[in-house]
Amino acid sequence: MNSGIHMVMGRIVTGLGIGNLSVGVPLYQSETSPHEIRGAVVASYQLMIAMGILSANTVSYGVQSLGAREVSWRVVIGIGILMSLPLAFGIMCVPESPRWLASRGDWEGARMSLARLQGKKHDPRNAVIEEDLGELRQGLEKGGQVSEGSWLECFATSTNTPKVLYRTLLGFGIHFLQQWSGINFFFYFGATIFGSAGVQDPLFTQNILGTINVFMTLYGVFVVERFGRRWPLFIGALWQAGWFFVFAAVCTANPPHPKAGIIMIVCACMFIASFAGTWGPMAWSVVGEIFPLRTRAKQASLATAGNWLGNFMIGFLTPVAFRGIGYAFGFVFVVANLAAALLVYLCLYESRALSLEDVDLMYGQKELKAWNSSKWVPPGYVSGRQRAWQADASIQDGNGREVEENA
Repeated sequence: MNSGIHMVMGRIVTGLGIGNLSVGVPLYQSETSPHEIRGAVVASYQLMIAMGILSANTVSYGVQSLGAREVSWRVVIGIGILMSLPLAFGIMCVPESPRWLASRGDWEGARMSLARLQGKKHDPRNAVIEEDLGELRQGLEKGGQVSEGSWLECFATSTNTPKVLYRTLLGFGIHFLQQWSGINFFFYFGATIFGSAGVQDPLFTQNILGTINVFMTLYGVFVVERFGRRWPLFIGALWQAGWFFVFAAVCTANPPHPKAGIIMIVCACMFIASFAGTWGPMAWSVVGEIFPLRTRAKQASLATAGNWLGNFMIGFLTPVAFRGIGYAFGFVFVVANLAAALLVYLCLYESRALSLEDVDLMYGQKELKAWNSSKWVPPGYVSGRQRAWQADASIQDGNGREVEENA
């Protein structure tokens, strides 16, 4: 057996692992986070991806000095193996998702999980935990979701759960178009593209793009809770379309623009800055929020499959298209970004600061449209600050009564 076959087998095994993680991690983050910071917590998944890309680019740039190719690629893969070990052992120490436990009728387990996640392991009867548990029970029982749905239910048009098929297609579309925004056109083929344009050190340019990706993803973690999901995604898609249009237009100009290489790098930097601050982290936040608990894992799997399908198509088609139409392929990404902006504006409901159960309730409002969903407030809505104040007041009231009784 030659090394090529070994490499393919290794990639298959790695792909299975990454596929599981790309579904499980955002779901776990969304189900275990307070709704006031849920978007930022899930967005941190993309932040770790951005840091991983930068680390891989830096290592790849550094191993050039090793000279021998048979050594350099083994170093890159070996470091990747070491990075997976902390995750493998660390995940064994975290509590199970309280919503997953509740959906299977284990309410005591859900209570203890909430207590651990909120740092109240020794006070599982805390007022805040009781309130969270009550909201969870009410949401599940109202939607008839205290069980696990089937794969067919993800495509159902008439169930007790509102807009199931709508949300399945929405999640798939957002993640498919996230890849077709063109981000991996730069990260997969950036060195080749910049090299063909006369850039002296294309691998170093990749490190610059990776650094921008990390810092702007940090900004995106802030944006997702400050400005919500809809408008950053909508504006980000338009911004990306604009810069990709400039990129493709300059690269296809005849005669070639004398500053084409510099303009290409500027366009790539501006595009990646937008993607990292919007579509990179927020697509994962959305997929962790829009699905009902009954079919959430399956619908998230389908959405993530859309992500990897788009990823595969970019990797497979780009070399072929580049040989055929050259940089004019960039105009395809312009159209994809415009389609993404349209999808978000017409179909995605704003879920900032809402619990997962309230998001499910929002999608069931027949008169509510995506473009005015940011104004919708669930019945009896209480902000996180108000809940904390009420819990403190309850504790103080309890202490006051205890003092009176002792007196």
